[in-house]
Amino acid sequence: MNFMVRNGYFGYSRSKQILQNVNLGVDDGQVLCILGPNGVGKTTLLRCMMGMLPWQSGATYLDGQELSLYPEREIWKRIAYVPQARGLSFAFTALELVMMGRSSHIGLLRQPKAEDQNAAMEALRECGVDKLKDTKCTRMSGGELQMVLIARALASRPKMLVFDEPESNLDFRNQLVVLQTIRGLVKEKGLSAIVNTHYPEHAMRIADQALLLHRDGTNESGPVGEVLTEGRLSATFDVNVHIQRFEWEGRSYTDVVPVSLI
Repeated sequence: MNFMVRNGYFGYSRSKQILQNVNLGVDDGQVLCILGPNGVGKTTLLRCMMGMLPWQSGATYLDGQELSLYPEREIWKRIAYVPQARGLSFAFTALELVMMGRSSHIGLLRQPKAEDQNAAMEALRECGVDKLKDTKCTRMSGGELQMVLIARALASRPKMLVFDEPESNLDFRNQLVVLQTIRGLVKEKGLSAIVNTHYPEHAMRIADQALLLHRDGTNESGPVGEVLTEGRLSATFDVNVHIQRFEWEGRSYTDVVPVSLI
């Protein structure tokens, strides 16, 4: 599946454009990471690209056809959204929550079938949290709930996953679990993914493409190694940034160090 935004502009008033001339694209087997300072419009961009907010000009395209021309149910069969676990409280078990991800297949006022429960259990297993199927979401850790939310998205068997800061407020181990899960799903299942993140080093770890949002509404996009440079990150986040690369047990890693305020 091909997903594109072309010449996207958005603002809550004509006098102030939050997003200007956004152009991005992601294909099967690719990860696109969106980065920028707090309040720059990353979540707004997700909402615009998925049709939750209307572009003032420009459009989102799905397999070459404008997104607005698709029935809403068809969109949510192809695209699944994964919110942050922070601040969410569900009085459901993991299995009940993941079953909700089947809503685009079940339809209004219809009861889930065996195939829906099977899809939900398969999604829980793929995320390594099937042992939590009968556990209330209110009794889970933040990392566990984040993985159940990913399973809910997978249950719809989408072509693309959209994540809003999925690794925020998690410890080091759970951050790695989430990042490895995203990259693994893209590689093994041939999905595409769009990920909002605050962490440039996370984008460098999992992404093929990057979109860097600036405070003035402009942006830069392209291959991750070309967009996420010391100069561009320093200018965007108003800090002096040093990028260091190192080897560990035969693998290459990248770290991004904020050195000082500008």
